[in-house]
Amino acid sequence: MFKKILIANRGEIACRVMATARRLGIECVAVYSQADAEALHVRLADEAVEIGPPPSAQSYLVADRILEAARDTGAEAIHPGYGFLAENAEFARAVEAAGLAFIGPGPEAIAIMGDKIESKKLAHEAGVPIIPGCMDVIEDAGEAVKIARDIGYPVMIKASAGGGGKGIRIARNDREARDGFRSATSEAKSAFGDERLFIEKLIEEPRHIEIQVLADAHGNVVHLGERECSVQRRHQKIIEEAPSPFIDARIRKNMGAQAVALAKAVGYRSAGTVECVMDAERNFYFLEMNTRLQVEHPVTEAVTGLDLVEQMLRIAAGEKLAFTQKEVKLEGWAIEARVYAEDPFRNFLPSIGRLIDYLAPEPGDGLRVDSGVYEGAEISMFYDPLIAKVIASGATREEAIARMRAALDEFYIRGVSHNISFLAALLAHPRFVKGDITTNFVAEEYEQGFHPADVPHDDPHLVAAMAAFLHQRVAEREASISGQIPGHEMAVSRDWVVVLGEAKYAAAVEPQSWGYDVVVEGKTYALRSDWRPGERMFRCHVDGRALCVQVDRPGMGYRLFHGGGQADALVLTPRSAELNALMPVKEPPDLSKFLLSPMPGLLVSIAVEVDQEVRAGEELAVVEAMKMENILRADCDGRVVALHAKPGASLVVDQKILEFA
Repeated sequence: MFKKILIANRGEIACRVMATARRLGIECVAVYSQADAEALHVRLADEAVEIGPPPSAQSYLVADRILEAARDTGAEAIHPGYGFLAENAEFARAVEAAGLAFIGPGPEAIAIMGDKIESKKLAHEAGVPIIPGCMDVIEDAGEAVKIARDIGYPVMIKASAGGGGKGIRIARNDREARDGFRSATSEAKSAFGDERLFIEKLIEEPRHIEIQVLADAHGNVVHLGERECSVQRRHQKIIEEAPSPFIDARIRKNMGAQAVALAKAVGYRSAGTVECVMDAERNFYFLEMNTRLQVEHPVTEAVTGLDLVEQMLRIAAGEKLAFTQKEVKLEGWAIEARVYAEDPFRNFLPSIGRLIDYLAPEPGDGLRVDSGVYEGAEISMFYDPLIAKVIASGATREEAIARMRAALDEFYIRGVSHNISFLAALLAHPRFVKGDITTNFVAEEYEQGFHPADVPHDDPHLVAAMAAFLHQRVAEREASISGQIPGHEMAVSRDWVVVLGEAKYAAAVEPQSWGYDVVVEGKTYALRSDWRPGERMFRCHVDGRALCVQVDRPGMGYRLFHGGGQADALVLTPRSAELNALMPVKEPPDLSKFLLSPMPGLLVSIAVEVDQEVRAGEELAVVEAMKMENILRADCDGRVVALHAKPGASLVVDQKILEFA
């Protein structure tokens, strides 16, 4: 086994690889860009080497600097993680040429299977079903339109070297085909340095199913069952699970056998994933093979009991697989949710900045958290906005879902926006609970975007009761201050009015052992907790049921977070509530005449000029953030009267780009 390895990656996956390497007694070398000098993976490593400026094209994608770092530190092998150079055949070739072990498949397998076009041709030759389409590289937008017409709309325009939802566009007509070709080309070139595209038929009501394979250098190949990855937004996976609620043992065996055959055909070694799309009739088609560790690999680890990083290390060190296909057992259920720095209530726009507060749920008892951040860390505009992955497991799917929902309540993140409200809504959605999901699930259920009203709300009377509990504790502490004038000590009321938006609830608090009974509009809640003012988590039992509620204090009120929902509560005496009702409400300013940047990012281009008339739906500007290009369009007709930013400018959220008459 290796004594020292270099991890050619950053963030969560670098920390994940280090955890296994440390357990095996292997020293770890981290590489980092200038933006990541204080990153968690740098802090955890035995050694760390700076490799360049923040942009990944000048640091994490520069193979020569990574190889130089490996030579200088005496590393024997390189683990690429996922993304960056993980599926770059030339990098794997250079690693081997430098006399180092590449902890992954051989360069030939990467070159063939990492190329979506070539891999589909190979799969077709091997008898694996593939999606109808054009496997030749598309030269220009005109050819894209012609091919799309021949195949028949709708189609998918996809980057040959793509991954992670980058370089993919759906086109349902000629205009979308032209626009999709242009934006997918630009995005693929920026993300992968490879602008080749191909087109295939869009399968309606599809499920995204993938098979995990392991292969050693001695010809042994096994599969570890499937993962369901159909819950996606803009082709980016959000929630994954193993096994799939749509797959039975017969289909699993068939898909697994084909995945193993494909891996053998290409002489594969290491961990790899064969991705398929499955229609409503359970017909499956080969999509691609990811020649690396997947983001969602922990769900497979949870149901098999295997450490995939350990297996990759052992295979790269020349060891044989220590088990056969018959010895692979799937037990229980596991679900992974990806916590991103993005604002679900603003069309999932990326959020960057410092994690002012960061508390993750405690791992253990069927719960695992993989993260590459810490309290005080920076979420950079240069890299993927993943904050953490939460993996919940249980004997059944229902148990895993319940454990995941409870874990999300304990994620306390402040300083950046995050998608926990969205994750909570998905996990509680009836379609997800039934397992009735396709890759269109999010688009169908949230066609008009995601809004606060989409978050499943608890009983508002219970929210009022909890707010009254918190305020009673605060008031009692304030009343205990020393130095009060005798005869004029502060008296604490037990009758309150809780204001939640437009609603008001009368609440009466009765002290009990370890808490209070709170009567709200005639309904009694037995609240028990040792919560003290200033604590961020209100862990309590309500009528014997355990709950965790996050507590913030914006001004005089209380902001409560639970189940993905947020409630702003103001707790007042009855007389104060009467006076509060007379307070005027400040109207927000009118910003409808401005095009504002919906996210922090780089202004790539502006498509209009001053005095130009524009129509609703017309492109106005392109903003790049988190490696994704976002086209901003006019939502009504108008005339441009001023440009407030120039291409190349770094924008903050809500910064003015242009102004209309």
